[in-house]
This record gives sequence, structure tokens and C-alpha cells, in this order.
Amino acid sequence: MKIQTAFLFLCCSLHITPTIAAPDTWQSLTPTEQSALAPLRAQWDNLPEAQQKNLLPLARHYPDLSPEEKQRFQNRLATWAALTPEQRQAARNKYKAFNEIPLENREQIKEIVRKNQGKESR
Repeated sequence: MKIQTAFLFLCCSLHITPTIAAPDTWQSLTPTEQSALAPLRAQWDNLPEAQQKNLLPLARHYPDLSPEEKQRFQNRLATWAALTPEQRQAARNKYKAFNEIPLENREQIKEIVRKNQGKESR
């Protein structure tokens, strides 16, 4: 009986042991995914697996977007791809800080940022 219990435990533990998947290579992506993620082509194989996994559902949703939404998505990816690692981290920090602001104050913050951006472009 102890052997059967041990065997059952071993089988269960093997079944629930998480596997570590290798990040997807650019060539393993579908043509649709490649089209959506084109701005990241040069960097894709070096992106962390977690970032790839976050981007793939967006790429799969890409065909459902309107032409304007597709262009916006591509522009944002291109902008992100052009950032240095330090600039990306700064953007992540700003995003995190913004999300910690109470919802009722966020629109005020957005308006302040819009006004300041307008002054900088003059």
C-alpha cells in the first residue's frame, strides 16, 4: 500500500511540476503575429519570456483592430522599441506611479501633463 501511495504521489507531482518554456523565436511566430509585432523584430529573440507572453495576446488581437487602431499599436511599439533600457524602466516607473494615484485625480494629472507637453513643443 505504501508503494502505491508513493507512486501516486510521484505521478501527481510530475504532472503538476511547471515546465519552463523557452521564449518564442521570431521565426516561430505566425505571419499575423509577425505583422503585428514588426517594430520589435530585431529585438524579439532577446526579449524576456514574460514580455513575449504579454505581447502575443495583443498580436493575436491585432487583425480585429480598425486601421487607426492598428497604426496606433504599430506607432507605440516602434516608440517602445526605440527606447533605451533606462528609458523603458523610467516609463515603467511613471506608469506604476500613475496607477497609484486615486482614480478621481488621474484626469487632473493627465491635463497637467498635456499642458506641459504643449509648452515644451513651442
